[in-house]
Amino acid sequence: MRLAALALLILAMQGCATLRTLDAAKADAPVVYAGTRLDWYALNGGCCPLERFGTEAPRYPGLDLPGSALLDTLLLPFSLAAALGVSLGVSGGL
Repeated sequence: MRLAALALLILAMQGCATLRTLDAAKADAPVVYAGTRLDWYALNGGCCPLERFGTEAPRYPGLDLPGSALLDTLLLPFSLAAALGVSLGVSGGL
């Protein structure tokens, strides 16, 4: 049962709107609750997610919405800092 839950989690994260928007690197894209907003945009028939968010919406935004809302909430301090232009001195990669 745990293995099935882990596999489902991994599959869900591959299409996660929050992770997609973090990697989008579009200058004027929304930052605060970006994944949740992308899912909501797709659910309401938004025409151009690539132009607005810098990435395509997940294939099943209704399934992705709860997970993206949770992850966006966990990342809220960082996204608020980014939206306000505060440098936290955080870097990724090698």
